[in-house]
Amino acid sequence: MDLSTTTFIGIWPAFLQGLALSFGLIVAIGAQNAFVLRQGLRREHVGSVVLFCATADAVLIMGGVFGMAQALGDRPNWARALALAGALFLAWYGWKALMRMRHPDRLQASSGGEGLRKSAAMAQAAAFTLLNPHVYLDTVLLVGSMGAQQPAPLQGWFVAGAAVASATWFSLLGFGARWLAPWFAHPRAWQVLDGLIGLTMWVLSAMMVRHALNGF
Repeated sequence: MDLSTTTFIGIWPAFLQGLALSFGLIVAIGAQNAFVLRQGLRREHVGSVVLFCATADAVLIMGGVFGMAQALGDRPNWARALALAGALFLAWYGWKALMRMRHPDRLQASSGGEGLRKSAAMAQAAAFTLLNPHVYLDTVLLVGSMGAQQPAPLQGWFVAGAAVASATWFSLLGFGARWLAPWFAHPRAWQVLDGLIGLTMWVLSAMMVRHALNGF
């Protein structure tokens, strides 16, 4: 089997790993999600807000993956240590998601209050996105370190999967807000979602451990 065939076969696993990891990390109750949902409910500057959040995530993910790949390229021991640390974080994240099933929360965003000018809406979107330290932990460090473990020809596909998950989620929040808001306000829905996220994170953690032990 030649290199091109091997690369083609690996495209979908790499894409789906990026998709699952990004989706599991981004689907959480937080200020950014509540803000996008609010703008969707008010139908104010939805396209601009969604585009900004999705683009910012894509840029951070791309920088994380390719930056980590370059930094760890000739440091296999560092790469292994970072992969194992990432696996531990994913296992912990999955456990937290499963524990949230016991005390589910709700994502609510009031559609009342004064409207925002486009400049103000974009400024708030930037603040919620770029001033949140968890954004850098998730996109640059965690997604970046996992993406850097992919073979070089597949790293772009991993980035694409992660970026698609982010764009899909923000689009659903913004453009589907009026349909999704009652669902997001129901604790039972978050129990199901947290259960899926927890199991997904554990599967990805196991994959990272396997790769760290066998892939270097």
